[in-house]
Amino acid sequence: MNDASRPWLAHYDSQVPAALAYEDIPVFAYLDRAAAEHPERTAVLFRNVRMTYAELHRRAEATACALRERGVGAGDRVAIMLPNLPQTVVAYWAVLKAGATAVMVNPLSMEHELTHQLPDAGCRLIVTLDLLWPRIEALWERLGLKRAVLTTIPEALAFPMDWLARLKLWREGKRADVRYDNRRVIRWKELTRCAGRYSAPNVLPHTDLALLQYTGGTTGAAKGCMISHANLVANVEQIRAILFAVGDRPEVFLGILPYFHVYGLTLCLNFPVAIAATMAPFARFEPHEILARIKTVRPTIFPGAPSVYVALMQQKGFAEAGWDALRYCVSGSAPMPQEVQRRFTDLTGAEILEGYGLTEASPVTHVNPLRGKRKAGSIGLPFPDTEARVVDMDAGGPNPLPPGKAGELIIKGPQVMRGYWNRPDETASTLRNGWLYTGDIAVMDEEGYFFIVDRKKDMIITGGYNVYPREIDEVLYEHPGVKEAVAVGIPHRTRGEVIKAFVVVNEGETLTKAEVLAWCKEKLAGYKVPRDVEFRDSLPKTLVGKVLRRALREEEMKRRSP
Repeated sequence: MNDASRPWLAHYDSQVPAALAYEDIPVFAYLDRAAAEHPERTAVLFRNVRMTYAELHRRAEATACALRERGVGAGDRVAIMLPNLPQTVVAYWAVLKAGATAVMVNPLSMEHELTHQLPDAGCRLIVTLDLLWPRIEALWERLGLKRAVLTTIPEALAFPMDWLARLKLWREGKRADVRYDNRRVIRWKELTRCAGRYSAPNVLPHTDLALLQYTGGTTGAAKGCMISHANLVANVEQIRAILFAVGDRPEVFLGILPYFHVYGLTLCLNFPVAIAATMAPFARFEPHEILARIKTVRPTIFPGAPSVYVALMQQKGFAEAGWDALRYCVSGSAPMPQEVQRRFTDLTGAEILEGYGLTEASPVTHVNPLRGKRKAGSIGLPFPDTEARVVDMDAGGPNPLPPGKAGELIIKGPQVMRGYWNRPDETASTLRNGWLYTGDIAVMDEEGYFFIVDRKKDMIITGGYNVYPREIDEVLYEHPGVKEAVAVGIPHRTRGEVIKAFVVVNEGETLTKAEVLAWCKEKLAGYKVPRDVEFRDSLPKTLVGKVLRRALREEEMKRRSP
């Protein structure tokens, strides 16, 4: 592919090369280096706990040794079902050090999700919270597990906060009734106390899996994305190249994004360790608590999602919370409304770099330049060694459409997964001739900047017209009384679909359906104006802030069915 077909190269910052040299290493080599080069630097900062890189390295290898003693071998899949805690960081590196594959599981997963994902992955061991044990125990026979390692919230803390946490749990009646036998049910501290240490010696980065990451994917039900060590290493190196100034001094990463999501795992765990940065995880997204701790944490890097920035900006005292150390914000997982981006910068002085990725690409493929030209609403430029094209949605071939023409975004690069676990047919439909078909509708301009128009499946067809709901979302967000909004296509007997807007109003504001529709009529073509508006207290989202547009559509269809 020549440079003429990659116009984005001309807009890279001068420090960013078009191609990179990738080391043939397991991803845990980053931890080895951080511990060797910066042993006393703080790796994890959580409440009143500071863990150095030397200590993180020791605990990870001790826990890996304990896992090996309990039957975990090379290539085995180990489930980690934890919120963002110091134990989560240790467990992740320990599983990789043991030569196994990490299966990151949402702690809020319900029965149907657990009984699908864990047996599908073939997990035999799970690391989770004691408070979640009743849910796991009730499903034990259906999950196929042989062992469970349980940790506690107080184990994440140092004295006296650990004792206070135990007292709080006792008062709230949240004491877990667990019968430990050190065979089927094992205490976390039994693993970390292991006298030995282990680090898998013969990992093959390009073939051995580091992650089996479950996602709804580009289509259908949850599938396990097979992500190799080489995939993760490539994505970290690409991020380091594009964000070249990050890591030129000690950094502190705000760990609000959940580690069990690949975006949070890469941006808030793998990448920080690669540059020996401090990770400041938050177990729950509680805006009041986060703002109260900003002056103590003093983050320099803030990976987030639009809903995270929106929720924090709604808090009183947001601008005065202590953002003076903040250098860069990176937003992903959902489109960033331009109005939200502008307000955040006005309040903090820190600019947000919007990017793009998907689980199948480990996950990041595009981001706006660190210092070069940025374009409002753009996801930026493809990473080094990443080819991106916009192709005809119906033809399905890899031939690129001209700039300015909307089509499906397809991607090729070293960060793209090996395929879906035990899903050869779905792998074949998503990975074609080396290209990852994302299912997202995009436009590339003459300079190689990409813009996500919408999800292929979210496109609304009303009265024969194609409508991209993100365009309506943007207009709704511009209204000063709107906190959050999303447009959804609802099936209609004669028009195919009609557009309905779901709106969350700013605190203390009042807004009527007529006012919302009048606002849209001023800014949108008639066929794009919603036919209905529903006001809500909140919108359903994933834990990384992506609005579940499909869930709203399904809810509305159920309501309308006879």
